[in-house]
Parts: sequence; structure tokens; C-alpha cells
Amino acid sequence: MAASGAVLEFEEYVRTRQEALLRSARRLVPDPIDAQDLVQTALVRTYPRWDGIADKALADAYMRRVMINTRTEWWRSRRLEEVPTGELPDASVDDGAEQRADREMLRDVLKVLAPKQRQVVMMRHYGQMTTEETARALGMSTGTVKSTLHRALARLRHELEHGRYGYTRMENACAA
Repeated sequence: MAASGAVLEFEEYVRTRQEALLRSARRLVPDPIDAQDLVQTALVRTYPRWDGIADKALADAYMRRVMINTRTEWWRSRRLEEVPTGELPDASVDDGAEQRADREMLRDVLKVLAPKQRQVVMMRHYGQMTTEETARALGMSTGTVKSTLHRALARLRHELEHGRYGYTRMENACAA
């Protein structure tokens, strides 16, 4: 990277997007320290190629792809050694069926939303975009994004609690 303007541009990108990148990394690896390492490794790998990213608006997508590829490399290079222990593990195994069922239920319940509400929910929660970024992407004011998101989440909550899903809120679960 030759131009100092590009260096400053990369530094500004890192400053403004670091938290969002860390949230994305946390979804890829369970340990917070590993997530920080993943972001740093992705930044180191992206820096020499920064000038090659023609549309800087796609830098987040590029970084997420680098993080996914890096995580995959780490997973492939891990050591698979058995460690003998004196105790047998629990018989129950979390096979992810519950998570898959929850995801399917959420996909299903999202269909009750109007298209604009669905877009706002997906961009804010799945895409991890800020209110301002969502507003720019959809050509709305930030107030409209906030009110649309509020109504959409209220609708989803109502559908989950009163619809055919059988979901019940556990508000005082932490108090017990």
C-alpha cells in the first residue's frame, strides 16, 4: 500500500467498524479472546489488499469473508487428540436441533411482517447495521427506521407469544 491517503482510509475504516467486526467474529468463535485474534488476523490479511477493494462500501463483506476463511483454516489445523479422563461425559449431546428449530421458527414468523419491516429487522439484527446505516441503505430517516423496527419487533413478539408457536416470555428467569 503506497499512498498515505489509503493508509489513513484503512485506519479510519478500522476505527469506525471495529466493534461491528468484533460482533461478527463473536458469532464465528465462542471465545472473546479468539474473536479479537480473528479480527486482528483478518485486518492484517486485508491491509495489503485494501487498494484492491474498489467499492469500500463492500469492505465489511470482504472482512467477514476473510474472517470466515481464517476461522476455517484454524479449525482445519486444530489438533485432534483424545485426552483420557477418569469420568465419562454426560450422555446428553447438544446436536444443534434446538437451534435449527428456533431458526426455522424465526424464519417462519418473519413472514408475517410487511416487506419494509422485514428489511429493517434483518438489516439491524442479522446484518448488524446501525440505525443510521439502515436508514441510508433504505432511504429512510433514522426516526422511521426506529419506529418501523419497534413496530416490527412488537409484532414478532405478539406472534411468538399468541400465535401457533407456543413461545412464552420468562421475564423473571434471572430473579430465581
